[in-house]
Amino acid sequence: MSKSYIVDSTYEGIRFDKWIRNNLGNVPQSLIEKSLRAGKIKLNKKKTKSSTKLSYGDVINVFKIDFKNKIKQKKIKFRPSEEIVKENENLIIDDNENFIVVNKESGIAVQGGTKSKKNLIDIFSKSKIFKNNKPYSVHRLDKDTSGVFIIAKNRETAMLFTSLFRLRKIHKTYIAVCYGELKNTKGIFDQNLIRYEGKKKITEKSKTIYKVIDKNSNCSLLEMHPITGRKHQLRKQLSLIGHPVYGDSKYTFEKKLKAKNKHLMLHSYEIKFIINNKKYTYKALLPDYFKKIIETKRLRFLN
Repeated sequence: MSKSYIVDSTYEGIRFDKWIRNNLGNVPQSLIEKSLRAGKIKLNKKKTKSSTKLSYGDVINVFKIDFKNKIKQKKIKFRPSEEIVKENENLIIDDNENFIVVNKESGIAVQGGTKSKKNLIDIFSKSKIFKNNKPYSVHRLDKDTSGVFIIAKNRETAMLFTSLFRLRKIHKTYIAVCYGELKNTKGIFDQNLIRYEGKKKITEKSKTIYKVIDKNSNCSLLEMHPITGRKHQLRKQLSLIGHPVYGDSKYTFEKKLKAKNKHLMLHSYEIKFIINNKKYTYKALLPDYFKKIIETKRLRFLN
């Protein structure tokens, strides 16, 4: 007897072994490889490699396998209170028949995992807005990044958004405060970013158009338009040129900078796209702490 899973848009382009860890248990790579070779886990009824990239709608079958005794750390299920659900409903920018747009708060993950408990998908799954359907995450936004985030109300809309993102038909604008004064007032960050999958080193091209809104000798206020969509792209790019984002505890070059600001000063400010010849534009107001930093650092931002 097997159990079937359908890959949702959140895992579009993600490696098969990562899906297994997130959904079946954070087990050793060796056990994943053994299970795949034995055909105990199949993708679209076929044996496949752990490195295979998933597509939306793929079917995964798990045959007579139990990772319970092998799991290092289980995925945490978050059960939100009515108060938390209401608080996040109040952050909705738009609510229509196919999707909602939320001004996500910093410090909340998009979906649960081994390290994240509180997350938007579990919260909105308990909302009356999704009483007759389920929320679908259609893109990524770092836990500590605030701002515009889209959640689809049905599979068809989720698939549409996934395609639009893949075709770069969705245009996003981020606002960031970074350390130091950037030399140029505008330009393009065009760098190779490195990440690791286990011990495997992966190099990916990244591209972001940027403009300096205001700056002084201590910091710069930037507007950024990512062309590619790499993990932690904007944070990595700014760190590589010696201007890490304020509050970034991961991509910074000096330990003393980590304690200077508890919030990550990166905000998904605007998103634009077209569906059925209709133009959509959504803006998310800056959080109060973001405005305070801008004021404290004597920067100007007209929104």
